[in-house]
Amino acid sequence: MSGNSSGGDADNFNWDTEDELEIDNYTISSHSGVSLPHGEAVLGAAEASLGADSPNSKIIDHFVGMGFSKEMVAKVIEENGGENSNLILETLLQYSASSLASSSNSKLIDHFVGMGFSEEMVVKAVQENGEGNTDTILETLLTYSALEKSVPMQQIADSGYCSSDYEGSFLDDFSDTDSSSETEEFMNPDSDEERKLLHLTKMGFSEVEASIAMERCGPDSSIAELTDFICAAQMAKAADALFPLEDKKPFSNDFNHKKRRNLDYDKWKRKKQMKLEKRLNEIDDALHLPNPMIGFGVPTESDQIIHRKLPEAAIGPPYFYYENVALAPKGVWSTISRFLYDVEPEFVDSKYFCAAARKRGYIHNLPIDNRFPLLPFPPRTIHEAFPLTRKWWPSWDTRTKLNCLQTCTASARLTDRIRKALEHNHDEPPLSVQKFVLDQCRKWNLVWVGRNKVAPLEPDEVEMLLGFPRNHTRGISRTDRYKSLGNSFQVDTVAYHLSVLKDMFPEGINLLSLFSGIGGAEVALHRLGIPLKNVVSVEISEVNRNLVRSWWEQTNQRGTLIDIPDVQELNGDRLEQLMSRFGGFDLVVGGSPCNNLTGSNRHHRDGLEGKDSALFFDYCRILDLVKCITARNQ
Repeated sequence: MSGNSSGGDADNFNWDTEDELEIDNYTISSHSGVSLPHGEAVLGAAEASLGADSPNSKIIDHFVGMGFSKEMVAKVIEENGGENSNLILETLLQYSASSLASSSNSKLIDHFVGMGFSEEMVVKAVQENGEGNTDTILETLLTYSALEKSVPMQQIADSGYCSSDYEGSFLDDFSDTDSSSETEEFMNPDSDEERKLLHLTKMGFSEVEASIAMERCGPDSSIAELTDFICAAQMAKAADALFPLEDKKPFSNDFNHKKRRNLDYDKWKRKKQMKLEKRLNEIDDALHLPNPMIGFGVPTESDQIIHRKLPEAAIGPPYFYYENVALAPKGVWSTISRFLYDVEPEFVDSKYFCAAARKRGYIHNLPIDNRFPLLPFPPRTIHEAFPLTRKWWPSWDTRTKLNCLQTCTASARLTDRIRKALEHNHDEPPLSVQKFVLDQCRKWNLVWVGRNKVAPLEPDEVEMLLGFPRNHTRGISRTDRYKSLGNSFQVDTVAYHLSVLKDMFPEGINLLSLFSGIGGAEVALHRLGIPLKNVVSVEISEVNRNLVRSWWEQTNQRGTLIDIPDVQELNGDRLEQLMSRFGGFDLVVGGSPCNNLTGSNRHHRDGLEGKDSALFFDYCRILDLVKCITARNQ
C-alpha cells in the first residue's frame, strides 16, 4: 500500500520500497600507470631532486609500486611538488586515462599485460567491454584476477582507488587489509559477545559493523541474525560496483568525482566507519524500535500484551488502521503518532508470519486481545516455502528467511556472473566468493534453482509470500507485478491485527480503504470471513484499481465497490454523501506512500515533508472528517 499516492501519474513515482538502513561505503580497485612520451628526459631532469637519498624517493617508490611508470611519477612530482600525495594521484590518473583513451587496441592489450594480467584474460575483457572504456576493462580484469588469485590483493588495497559507491562488492573482502589488526584484541575471546565479534570479523565484516550489529540486535542474537542485519544495512546503498557493468562510467573530468574516486585507503576507511555510525543513528530515536519486532504479540511468540490504554481522542468509531515502513528517518514515527491521536505504534516484522522479513509500523485503535491468525499457517522458512530448492542449496548459505521483498529484481547478467564465479571453483568456493554471493542473494532475495545457479523470485512466488491468492496480479506486465506487490501489505500480518473485528461485525463491514494498492486489507478481511458490505477504495494507479476490481468479481463479492483515483477528491461533502448512503464507515485503513521514508531513496529521503509521503496528512484529514461526521450523525 505504501507505494500509492495522489495528484499525479503513478509512473513518475520512485517505487523502491527497500526499507533497511544505509551504509555509505566504497569498493576499492586498482590503479594503473602509462608511460608518457619522452619520459626519460623528464626523469633525467628530475633526478637531482628524486635521488635515492631524496625525501621524494619514497613517494616515487610508492606510486611506482602501484603500477605507474617511474617517468610519469617523476614528471608529476616535478609539476606539483612532493607534498600533496592526493594531488599527485589525481594527476597520475588523468595522465593514465588520457593515454589509455588515445591508445590503439594493441597498445591497450600491451598496457594491461604489462600490469601483470595474462594476454588471454585481457583479450577476453576487451572483447566483452570494447576498448573505449578502460575503467570497465580494469574492473572486469580485477574480477577475473580476484577469482583466480592472480593479482596481489594487498596492492589493490594500497592503491586507494575507490571505483564505486556500493559497499557490498566482491572486492570488499580484499580491501580491509588491516583486518588482522582489527581482530587482534579478540584473539582470546572470553565472552560469547567477543566470540561473535571475532567470528564476524573473520567473515570479512569490519569491527564497527559487527559492534553496531551486536548493539542493535542484542547480545542473545545469533550469527545468522547479525549477518542478516549487516547485509540488510548494506542493501540500501544499491549502487553495485561490478554488476551491472553498463552502469559504470569512464574517468570523469569533474573535480568532485575525481576527488571521491581518489581517496586514499586510510581516509576511505575512516569515512566509511563514520557514515556507518551516522546512518545507523538516523533510526527514529524518539520512538524505540523493539527487538524482537513483534508488536503487541505474534502467534509464534509467547510474549503477548493483551491490554493497552488508548488516548480518549483515539477511541472509535470508526476503527482506524495505518501502516508504513518501520525504519523511517528520525522523528517520523513521533510525528505520525502525534497526528494520529498519540496512539503508540505497533512495530512488527512479517518474518514471524511468513518466510520474508517486512519491518512495518502500525498505528490503530483496534482491540489487541483475542487475536487469531489465518489458517493454514503460511510457510515460515525458505525451505518450507520452496522445498524444491533444498537440493541445490549450498551449506554455506545459512539463510532461513528472505529479506524485504522489493519492487525490482536482479538482472540475468548478475545471476550469470554469479554462476561463472562459482564455477571457477570446483570445490567449495573461498570465503571471499561466498561473502560476495551471499551479499547479492540477500540483497536481491535470490534462491538456488540449480547447481551454482541462483534466480530471483517469480511474481507468483512473491504473491504466495505476501499472502495473496495465486495469480492475484496476473494479467499485467512483470514489472508492474513486482511494483504492485512490493508496495503491498503482508496479508497474514494485517489479518492477525484485523481478526478482532470478526465477532464485532458478523453481518459485514463498511470499509474506507485509502491508498489501497492491490487490496491487501480487502483480501485480509475476506480471508478472515468478514463480509465486505461496502468498500470505497482510493488508489491512484489504474493498474492496481483494475486488479482490485478483478479480484472483487472473481471472489463473487456481494457488496458494493466504489473506486476513487485521488484522495484529494474526498472532501467533506463527498464523504458525507458516501457515509449517508452507507450508514458510515466501520474501518478506515491505509498506508500512505513511503517513497520519501525508505533508505533506498537517498536523493529525496525528506520524511513526511517529501512530495509523496506528505500524503500521510491526507490520511489524517480524511480520518478526522470521518470521525466528525460520525459523531454528528450519532
